[in-house]
Amino acid sequence: MKNLNIAVIHGPNLNLLGTREPGIYGAETLDKINKEIEQEAKKCGATTEFYQSNIEGQLVDYIHSCAGKIDGIVINAGAYTHYSIALRDAIAAVNIPAVEVHLSNIYKREEFRHTSLIAPVCIGQISGFGAYSYILGLHALLHALGQAS
Repeated sequence: MKNLNIAVIHGPNLNLLGTREPGIYGAETLDKINKEIEQEAKKCGATTEFYQSNIEGQLVDYIHSCAGKIDGIVINAGAYTHYSIALRDAIAAVNIPAVEVHLSNIYKREEFRHTSLIAPVCIGQISGFGAYSYILGLHALLHALGQAS
């Protein structure tokens, strides 16, 4: 079985996890979430690479850099989910299977959060399970890549 390389991409404001609206996003820090994802991926025989930016163009550039070296993407694009055609196009352009994740249930929140521009170019979407959404997304991605976890 091939050792899969998974990119975990965090969008704007996720660097503030642990202090940013913990009632919505939870009390875990991004570093802690990344460590949990990394440990879970290792159990499943995968390696992880993490990237976070508050800048749309940097996220696009990072997605482009994944081509040829990353087998799958777990992405929480944050607010860019709802309006970034550039991120949508970047995911489509690299043709790497991606799973969209969100900490909160975006469908129980403001109306503008109910639309995802990136969902149509992802293999699936998971939201509403807090930090565990990332673990669920990782397992779903590995399953889709044929590395059942």
